[in-house]
Amino acid sequence: MSPSSCASRAGRSSAAEAAEQAPSVPEIAVGRTRLLLVQGDITLQDADAIVNAANPGLLGGGGVDGAIHRAGGPAILEECRAIVARIGSCPAGQAVVTGGGLMRARHVIHAVGPVWRGGDRGEDGLLRDAYRSSLSLALSVGAGSLAFPCISTGAYGFPAGRAARIALEAVREFAREHGRPDEVRFVTFGPEDHRIYARLLEAP
Repeated sequence: MSPSSCASRAGRSSAAEAAEQAPSVPEIAVGRTRLLLVQGDITLQDADAIVNAANPGLLGGGGVDGAIHRAGGPAILEECRAIVARIGSCPAGQAVVTGGGLMRARHVIHAVGPVWRGGDRGEDGLLRDAYRSSLSLALSVGAGSLAFPCISTGAYGFPAGRAARIALEAVREFAREHGRPDEVRFVTFGPEDHRIYARLLEAP
């Protein structure tokens, strides 16, 4: 099962990749934290840490999850297996961290979002927790920059607009509270997700 529909495709030409990595709206400051919107492949980001839209088993899957494991190589899966052996599965709303393997990012934060069940089973709160857990882990490993995909909006079925609004609210709230990280990127793959985030970021 793929928890996310964003930011997961590779195999593009270098020119196309470079074009995709450019911020698509002016950066927005929340205190000392810069928020950027990028359309492209999250596995190519040069952020200190990237977030994986993981499943509770932490052993890879489709979408962003599969793309990160392929790009990062077997070391990430080995670390995930060690984590599962130690703590068991990772529940929705929580996250764990591994190294970045072969990718530019030094760390991968594996965040588990909720499955959408109609909106009355605490899904909003669990999604918010997944973002905040990721941000807290980023600070704990000294990551100054962090790149998020769209969590829970793929096979997990969370409505894209609602998920984007929660993501932005959670990041803004965390940045105001902590004054960190220095930069947060929202990395989308599909144009519709990109438009949703652009509208929300540009709103007063």
